[in-house]
Amino acid sequence: MRIILVMQEPPLPFGSAPARWYYILLKTLVVRGYDVKAFATCSKIEDIPKVEAIFPAPEYNLRCYPSPTESGWKEKLQTLYRPYSRIFNPQLYQDLDIELKKDFDILHLEQLWCGWLGLKYINKALLNVHHLILIDQEHIKSETLHSYIQKQMMFSSERRLIQKYKYFRSCSPRLVDKIHKFNPNAKVETIPVGLDLNQYTYIPNEQRTTEPIISLIGNMSWYPGFSAAERLLTRLWPAIKQQVPNGQLQIVGWSAKSALSQYINLPDVTIEENVKNIQPYFERTSVFLYAPARGSGMKIKILEALAFGIPVVTTSEGSEGLPAEDGVHAAICDEDEGLISRTVKLLKNPELQNQQRLQGRKMLERHCNSQVTVDAIEKIYHNMLNI
Repeated sequence: MRIILVMQEPPLPFGSAPARWYYILLKTLVVRGYDVKAFATCSKIEDIPKVEAIFPAPEYNLRCYPSPTESGWKEKLQTLYRPYSRIFNPQLYQDLDIELKKDFDILHLEQLWCGWLGLKYINKALLNVHHLILIDQEHIKSETLHSYIQKQMMFSSERRLIQKYKYFRSCSPRLVDKIHKFNPNAKVETIPVGLDLNQYTYIPNEQRTTEPIISLIGNMSWYPGFSAAERLLTRLWPAIKQQVPNGQLQIVGWSAKSALSQYINLPDVTIEENVKNIQPYFERTSVFLYAPARGSGMKIKILEALAFGIPVVTTSEGSEGLPAEDGVHAAICDEDEGLISRTVKLLKNPELQNQQRLQGRKMLERHCNSQVTVDAIEKIYHNMLNI
């Protein structure tokens, strides 16, 4: 089977959140014997040699393109008409067009904005929807006219792309409902995000911290991550600190210091941004507390916490796409009081931490391992080709 795979991030095992899934997808498809021609845009040019080292030619046919850094009036008009289409290098457009004019079986487009690249081939295209801004920012009030217009353009673009395509993969039933709202005839399969769990060593008990340290790790330039951090700092942490006076809080993530600048000098609170290796921060974590106000799709940092063996406290938004039971695989509650009480209970009970983190890892191994997720992707391919 000949697959053309397009990714809006480079496939790196510890790159951005979607990049972890892209890494699994590309590697597993090639190992299974598929003829895959892969295209990836790279916002960080220094990632290109890293990707090429992991996916060397000729074993892999992967082409990486730096994201455009300059824009003229034509590009700005393109952005107005097709938001986020400007993340793709013009050379990527040209090279992909050449390949699409050849014979191929499946055009696999990873994440919604890649949909701009396959509009001529919708009968052979699978569009993967990781999350939807339509859901994430549905109830957020725009502070300026510019932000209002920008949000409405993104909403409109997501609707347009959903209405155009026929075959979709989503990672949660919630996304399926929204896709069907705008495209009742869409064929949608729900498949969880896969992780290469061999990349995540379950942290042994003797290597974990004995201090009551709460962590939140995530991208603070993404609304769910920022809203989770703001809620933690303003509403949850003060109440937890009263009950656990020696408790500490660490927040780590992209743009964390700039997004959370007003909280940097709080006592017993550490904020760090753009770190290269997240594992040491997980090792220093007693409880991972991630409670976004809103956010569709599966949360990669929740998956990573479970993979490392960190007890997780979250909301139904945070556990979306996972068959997690409250008090078994994770502590789950939508109200502040419940989140606070569950966190304090875990901080004061190392035995309970060990029970929950073990069950969380086992659930992840069953539900999100690479074999299960790519098996499901293969099934979609075969159904599309009526094999």
